[in-house]
Amino acid sequence: MLPDFQETGDRPLICPSLLSCDFARIADEIVVIKDEADILHCDIMDGHFVPNLTFGPPVLARIREVTDLPLDVHLMVSHPEDWVQPFAKAGADSLVFHIESTAHGHRLATQIRELRCTPGVAINPATPLEAIVEILPFVDMVLVMSVNPGFGGQRFIEEMLDKVKRLRQLSIEKGLPLHIQVDGGINERTAAEMVVAGANMLVAGNAIFAADDPAQAAAGLSASARAAYKANLDLI
Repeated sequence: MLPDFQETGDRPLICPSLLSCDFARIADEIVVIKDEADILHCDIMDGHFVPNLTFGPPVLARIREVTDLPLDVHLMVSHPEDWVQPFAKAGADSLVFHIESTAHGHRLATQIRELRCTPGVAINPATPLEAIVEILPFVDMVLVMSVNPGFGGQRFIEEMLDKVKRLRQLSIEKGLPLHIQVDGGINERTAAEMVVAGANMLVAGNAIFAADDPAQAAAGLSASARAAYKANLDLI
């Protein structure tokens, strides 16, 4: 499982997205950024829920063999209930499903927790926050997509800043210590903006792995996010 928000909410967590790394050199890419990463974000795509394919439980199991970093598994799949057990067995620390992909979110979140993984729910840019209000007490993390899911390297959707701000306020009002993760178009500028809005987990792919020095890029992202946090201690 991932650390609780109470343990880590006082600092932004950097989550490099393996979607943007060289799949032929995943182990090497992880070694390069391991000292600057808090969590590894693993995008699972099935070609149905999103128009792309990535990898399945056997590859995740091999990733688990080469790193001690927590593995955050983002299920961009139809019928996520079919996949939580195989990915948990493969070594996932958290399992995040899309609210748009299941009619039984409460049951799925409960199943994920029973598998000793951190349950999370993801929400697409066009989906209103109202769609996840009832499930918030049963998850530990909300992933706000700041691009439409399916491909790396997309342009950041500015309107998601307000969505994150409203979600953090909602979590405070309800007394729910939620991780708020953001994914899509995250770089040093947008990371700082998202931290000010209330996010504490930052997924970045191209901004890290497409850089000439991925470790330095991850360190720069972390420094920008932490500076923004320190300047706005009352917002998270």
